[in-house]
This record gives sequence, C-alpha cells and structure tokens, in this order.
Amino acid sequence: MSKSLNVKFEKAVRILSEYMPPSDENSRKPVMFHDIRVGVYLYENGYSEDVVLAGVLHDAIEWSGADEQLLRDEFGDNVVRLIFASTKDDTIADKVKKTNELIQRCVQNGQDALIVKTADIIDSFKWYSSQNNEDELKNHCVKNANAIFKFKPEDFDDKIFDELKSWQERFAI
Repeated sequence: MSKSLNVKFEKAVRILSEYMPPSDENSRKPVMFHDIRVGVYLYENGYSEDVVLAGVLHDAIEWSGADEQLLRDEFGDNVVRLIFASTKDDTIADKVKKTNELIQRCVQNGQDALIVKTADIIDSFKWYSSQNNEDELKNHCVKNANAIFKFKPEDFDDKIFDELKSWQERFAI
C-alpha cells in the first residue's frame, strides 16, 4: 500500500488515541486495539484506502469524542459515510431490530460498507474466541453474522464473506 495510506492510517490511530476513552478490565473488549486490528486486517488484505480508514475508525462516532466534522475534514465524505454505515443506532431499543437496521444500512451503502462491518465481526469472533467468551460469540458475533448473510445481496462477492461464513459455522447455535 501507499505511503499516503500509511500516513493517514497513523493519523486515524492518533485521533482514536486522543478521543477514545481508555478501556479497562471491565470492558467487553479493548475498543481502540480492536479498531486498529480491524484496520490492519483490511490493510493486509488489500482493501481500498477508504475501506481501511473506515475500518480503523468504525467505532469513532459510537465510542469516542471524535465528531463527524473532524473525521470529514481529515478523511473525507466517503470514509465518514462508511463509518456511519457501521455505527449502531442506539435509539432502537430492540437488539434484533438494531442489528438488522445496522446491517441493512451497510447494504444500502454498498459492498464496501458491508466489508467494513464484516471485518469488525471477524475481529470480534477472533477476540471472543481467544477469551472463551461463549456468550458474546453466540449473542453478538453469530447474531451479526446471521444478519449479514440474511441481508447481503448475492452480487456482494468478496472473500471476506467466505471467512465470516467459516466463523459463523464454527460457533452456530
């Protein structure tokens, strides 16, 4: 990848470190490290600059003090669009409806948005399996994977969906 992407990736990490509240032992998972892993996964798998940056920043609106304008100024409209596609709508109380709305919004924003969300869920599968956290694997990861495959259009064809399918099958209820 380009030097430009590396510089922007570092800028994204610096923004997260400035605006993301610190995780502690009571956190479900260390969010900033999770966000970095998602970005690195996308980077190492050759995704576009906007997808990689949105992967690093996918939790920025939801969990940090970084606002939309800061992210738009630093990374552009498309990255912000991809971030918002992957941001939960906390006005929806029902968890199933919230998940379905999120995945449908990713689909409406295109394959790149669903790729970012899929990378997020793959990293969650990896994290929660390393922690032997069956509850999060089944109630978060499998639930999200099921929604992705329920709403993913057939023409969204990328190797990342095959990897998610393996994780989904491994922990299916």
